[in-house]
Amino acid sequence: MRKSGGAVMSEDPIDMIRLEGDGNSVILRITGTEGRKRSGKPDVLVGEFLVDTPFVRGTLKTWIFPENLREWQQALDSLDAGQNISWREGHRAPWLFIELDEDDDRCRVTIKDLSMSLTTVTVTVPLADAWFDDAYRRLESVWETWQMHDD
Repeated sequence: MRKSGGAVMSEDPIDMIRLEGDGNSVILRITGTEGRKRSGKPDVLVGEFLVDTPFVRGTLKTWIFPENLREWQQALDSLDAGQNISWREGHRAPWLFIELDEDDDRCRVTIKDLSMSLTTVTVTVPLADAWFDDAYRRLESVWETWQMHDD
């Protein structure tokens, strides 16, 4: 571990969410943890959304709390059951929406930032069945890393 600007950085960032293909990608990369100001509260994860297409490219810093991970687990379960999902809607953080395309193995991924950049971007990416196993594994990896920092 190394410390950088108040945040503890893991040697290897973890891509908690990784949707990509056909030249487009949306990634939520966890880059470390940051101590909370109130004592007794667990650290918060620091990360960034990375969007990359032939047309638009950008990053957006975000913070992930334990309840966000539980909500992402529920969102993954709903998405796996064939439902469109929203994650962190109504929170003071970037929102993520995934809409399934019924005619294709594709989805529309929308990131909406109403608090900092006031920007919304939508990217279309393939969504194969194999993606779900990887998505659950990525979430488990984030939980394991967080628990190491929570001691």
